[in-house]
Amino acid sequence: MNKIIAVANQKGGVGKTTTCVNMAASLSATRRRVLLVDLDPQGNATVGCGLNKHAAKITAGAVMLGEAKVQDAIVHAENCGFDVIPGNDQLTAAEVGLMNEFGRELRLRNALTEIRSNYDYIFIDCPPSLNMLTVNALSAADGVLIPMQCEYYALEGLTALLQTIEQIKQAVNPGLEVEGILRTMFDPRNNLANEVSSQLIMHFSDKVYSTVIPRNVRLAEAPSFGLPVLLHDKNSRGALAYLALAGEVNRRHGDQVQASA
Repeated sequence: MNKIIAVANQKGGVGKTTTCVNMAASLSATRRRVLLVDLDPQGNATVGCGLNKHAAKITAGAVMLGEAKVQDAIVHAENCGFDVIPGNDQLTAAEVGLMNEFGRELRLRNALTEIRSNYDYIFIDCPPSLNMLTVNALSAADGVLIPMQCEYYALEGLTALLQTIEQIKQAVNPGLEVEGILRTMFDPRNNLANEVSSQLIMHFSDKVYSTVIPRNVRLAEAPSFGLPVLLHDKNSRGALAYLALAGEVNRRHGDQVQASA
């Protein structure tokens, strides 16, 4: 399988990091080998896995600058069951350092090529902007998972992101595809949310995941414990939704889900 999936949306607060951490945990629970690459200088995915972003000796930034080997950057998140390449504010320095480098948009792709066969899924948590870090993620990925809230402005942001994906596809990564569009923080009582959801399905049909991630208190509070929601409260609606999404992703790739014992 060996699928690299960038989780991207230039709009902040749509659930990118939440989706990365909880998809990694849910797919690990189905006995898949998973790596999470934190490419956001805020380092929220790193913290959400129970790791200290400030104590990280080797980050994704050092790997992209060629200062460290990718194998040396991998940390196992003991409580979560998957591997992580941590991120922190060093990624901002890395972005600046890459500006005048030849082949700067391919640094992450070249690094992940060395280890992709070790994993079934590699998730890349992108920053909330279309910068060089995001370009690196899109250049390295096979597919893009787009989390979005069902709001009016989200549709405009989706259009901009799809244009960027097409540009990356034409320039450096012809195999890049939209993996799927994920409706997050969904409240079925909201008429606008239902209307936007219907428009998404009408325009993108099977690219929209059947699974919908609801607004859920347990899901929102899990990062403060440094845990995916599956380990914080496995019976919560948020945990069940991400398990369902993991099953949907596995089935899309022709892979039968096996829950771990």
